[in-house]
Amino acid sequence: MTYLEIYNLLKDRFNLNDEKIDIPELGARIINIPFESFSHTLLPGENLYQCTEHNIKFDQTYDLSSKLRTPHLNEIIETPDSKITENIKFNYSILFPTETKKSKKTGKESIKKSKINGTIILLHGLNEKDWNKYLPWAYKLMEQTGKQIILFPIAFHMNRTPTKWIDPRFLRTANKERKAIFPNVANSSFANIALSARLQFHPQRFLWSGLQSFYDIMQLIHEIRSGLHSQIKKKSTIDFFAYSIGSFLANILLLTNSYNYLSKSKLFNFCGGPTLNRMNAASKYILDSEANISVYSFYIERLEGELKKDERLKHYFSDLHPVGKYFRSMLEFHKMQDFREKRFKELHKQISAIALKQDYVVPPSEVLNTLKGSDNKIPTKVRVMDFNYKYDHVIPFPPTKKLEKEVDKSFNRVFRFAAKHLK
Repeated sequence: MTYLEIYNLLKDRFNLNDEKIDIPELGARIINIPFESFSHTLLPGENLYQCTEHNIKFDQTYDLSSKLRTPHLNEIIETPDSKITENIKFNYSILFPTETKKSKKTGKESIKKSKINGTIILLHGLNEKDWNKYLPWAYKLMEQTGKQIILFPIAFHMNRTPTKWIDPRFLRTANKERKAIFPNVANSSFANIALSARLQFHPQRFLWSGLQSFYDIMQLIHEIRSGLHSQIKKKSTIDFFAYSIGSFLANILLLTNSYNYLSKSKLFNFCGGPTLNRMNAASKYILDSEANISVYSFYIERLEGELKKDERLKHYFSDLHPVGKYFRSMLEFHKMQDFREKRFKELHKQISAIALKQDYVVPPSEVLNTLKGSDNKIPTKVRVMDFNYKYDHVIPFPPTKKLEKEVDKSFNRVFRFAAKHLK
């Protein structure tokens, strides 16, 4: 099957509600598993914060009021993060290979799970609301590696999103309210209004939701390694395929290597890998200009001052929390550079990447600079590719009949390279 055929088939069959979805045409099965995040109390919205690991209590609370007279926009901005049920309890999907077997006694055919060679966690990009784009990616990785693929949603994305944040009517009204207040805003759209408004007024949300996502994935891995997962063996290899902001998260996961769970894990970055200040998230699909400026200002220009005002932020960025320290090292290219590059050099055999020549959100030069180091001496394998059709960061493989053959060639090139690293 071509990429377009696989895309359409999986888009039609996939959902996050059925416990089991068989796709015999592809020799695959999808199962959906419930998950409850134990880390949501990190998020803004709590009356009291404490670090249980170090038995430290903090006085900080977060005033989420926007002081705007805009009902729809206010609802988005002021909703307490830690109380959003969809972000706490949700389903994630596992795609794995199957084979059809005929019973010698009855002659009836049944679908059985094939031998599994390991596990790959697939992490998506920023401001994503559905898995359609990623389903062919997951299938191709499964097909070429023989591994099962976990589609795990980042905090407040995919099915971890409140219903109103994906309601076009509600979002268009909120976007009109936003444009009335900020008439010069660029790249504003109903697709990015929820994320943009929340991050513009409270850029701290980027850190806390990122930490929740980090701890959620470690919670999943701990469940596997403890032998408590119903579908994955405790000794299964655990690798990552990560795209865009998912690469930012996955790099931090490997850099930190909590509990030594990821000492042998491999990571493939696709259209991702640079430090935060070397990416450009201003896009009608990702962040509008006001939100992009706010995030950049907070984490790149004002961070030192913010650490003096916020003891909890300072604590999680300190040596007491390696994840926070590595997160901080991935914010600004020239800060903590030796610390970051020393660790990337240790991981060079575990990490590989593809960057795309026409990607302006994640420029290839910045993928090379971060993963191979400023002096290009880290021997991480990074390949820069280009395709014979118009594409961009958000849609590298357009699912159109007109481009079917060329897209199929490019899609297979990328995933052959990825599968070779992840086998």
